[in-house]
Amino acid sequence: MKVKPVILCGGSGTRLFPNFKKNPSKQFIDFGGWTLFQKTLERVKSPIFDYPIISTNIEYKNLIINELKKQKIKNYKIILEPVKKNTAPAFISSTLIDDIKINQPIIFLPSDHYIPDKNKFNKVLQKNVSYLTAKNIFLFGIKPNSPRSDYGYLSINHKDKSINKVIKFIEKPKKNKAISIIKKGGLWNSGIVFARKDSIINNSKLLQKKLFNDCLLSLNKVDQSKKIFTLNKTVFKKITPISFDYAILEKANEINSIELNTKWSDLGSWLEIFKVIKDKTNKNFILKNTFFRPWGNYKNYFKGKSFLIKELTINKKSSISLQKHHHRSELWTVTNGKPKITLGKKTFFKKINETIFVPKGTIHRIENLYKEPVKIVEAQLGNILKETDIVRYQDIYGRVN
Repeated sequence: MKVKPVILCGGSGTRLFPNFKKNPSKQFIDFGGWTLFQKTLERVKSPIFDYPIISTNIEYKNLIINELKKQKIKNYKIILEPVKKNTAPAFISSTLIDDIKINQPIIFLPSDHYIPDKNKFNKVLQKNVSYLTAKNIFLFGIKPNSPRSDYGYLSINHKDKSINKVIKFIEKPKKNKAISIIKKGGLWNSGIVFARKDSIINNSKLLQKKLFNDCLLSLNKVDQSKKIFTLNKTVFKKITPISFDYAILEKANEINSIELNTKWSDLGSWLEIFKVIKDKTNKNFILKNTFFRPWGNYKNYFKGKSFLIKELTINKKSSISLQKHHHRSELWTVTNGKPKITLGKKTFFKKINETIFVPKGTIHRIENLYKEPVKIVEAQLGNILKETDIVRYQDIYGRVN
């Protein structure tokens, strides 16, 4: 029996675009001829998969239909949520539709994940189909390459070579705690769930009976066409928002992990996006887009809709001007050195991997007081992203007008 892919497509770009009135949806951002939603659709074109079900909200309907046409996917089902209620209602309501057979395996795929090696992912998936039962649920765990504090972790009990039981969920631990978890064999929690339909139903009935019944009722009297239907708004809006992790996974008895030892990211930060784009950028492009300044240089890597990604290098004993911008905010991530930061009336130092958000109109500066160069990944955020949008107040190179 083929695996039914359920693509979860309801998230927004709040982490990437703070303080925006309307955040661009991460899964639909064009990163140079590709989007994360497009890559997710490409991943499920393998013969091991049945046609996809996309769980989303009404706002994204047209974006999804256009992308399905581009990918020449003619057979699909779109489930539209009338209001956002987090992931648990999305998981359960998608599982209950008639398109999925009672013992069919389902892979729940967030639409904003970057997994470049789709063949390796699909092979691992196919290898583990036979372990699914009417009670257990599997989570894809990612082998960490660093002690990240912005990811959740799975604490694992290695039962045998095939099945690893999840004994604890750890939500975004501090760095020292993350190091300890990794040393004990812990994995990043990818949020990718693999289970049979009857297992999702059985666990939901047992652990979240009211939620299960509400999701079941939301499938009655739906606004339905051949490929698209909207859940019953009267019922669905009464559901209390809750994540699938909290509602089911952290309460169920038989939660296991599948280790995925490959590149993976949810591209939840501009640093992660920068790394992916940098890998795809050739040296000639970088040379043409390197601009030298008295304090060092900056490299423009990619300009998209409402954002520009660049890398700043501030040489030893150097400083950019004390400045502000009328039209853009900036989000910095330190990748080398120890910069001194001025932000409004405050000054402070930042370490590698630490971030700084510079709201539009805020006076700011980066200084390098040491010998080691400071490197910063900068995401400029706004509708006007030009070098002319700089108001200088102080500058050691005499550039104040």
